[in-house]
Amino acid sequence: MELAIDAKDLVKNFGNVLALDKASFTVRDREIFGLIGPNGAGKTTALRILGTLIKPTSGTADVFGNDVVRNPEKIRGIISYLPEEAGAYQNLSGYEYLSFMAGFYVGDGDTADDMMKEAKLISGLGDRLGDRVKGYSQGMKRRLLLARALMMKPKLAILDEPTSGLDVVHAFHVRQMIKDYADTMGVTVLLSSHNMLEVEYLCHRVALINEGQIIAEGKPEELKEKYTAENLEQVFMEVTRLG
Repeated sequence: MELAIDAKDLVKNFGNVLALDKASFTVRDREIFGLIGPNGAGKTTALRILGTLIKPTSGTADVFGNDVVRNPEKIRGIISYLPEEAGAYQNLSGYEYLSFMAGFYVGDGDTADDMMKEAKLISGLGDRLGDRVKGYSQGMKRRLLLARALMMKPKLAILDEPTSGLDVVHAFHVRQMIKDYADTMGVTVLLSSHNMLEVEYLCHRVALINEGQIIAEGKPEELKEKYTAENLEQVFMEVTRLG
């Protein structure tokens, strides 16, 4: 099976701070992969490198065979990236915002109308898309932004803490959006989260990261069996204790 991501010995220094410490992991084509760990573990740094927003200090990373340092433009043409703190234009309606963003993504065989239909379905916001974004709740904004990230049908969607700060209802909807879209469209998803129980439900495979290092990788059920744990939180605590 083709690898969507092949990261080897990634190191990233920010001055005297070592954010990634020889982190290596792979993501297979068409799988939902979770990079999970506590805040400050290096998740966002890894995602930003793979999204070609920053360069690694050392190590390599390929996205569908394209090196993140040598071929960033090729990668940007096949991915979408949703930061944790992403925002939308407050004075536009949800529909106007999605229409504006669709204009950047329209390519061969696609039309803005096709993307808008897809985005409306993904967001689940219905008639609320006609309201201004400034009147949206945090959960509604996140659903709008996720629709923006997925409507272009990327080969790889990179989602940083997609349910961060959401209530139970909106978090459930966002998780279901991601799962349904990946299954239906065959999109590869790399997401980060500190919510290990959420990722256990959503992801085919996961990598646990702590202090910039990948400390375990595999299918959730395999990791639980290996460490005699009931959930990934227990796996994480056991691995860090052994380390």
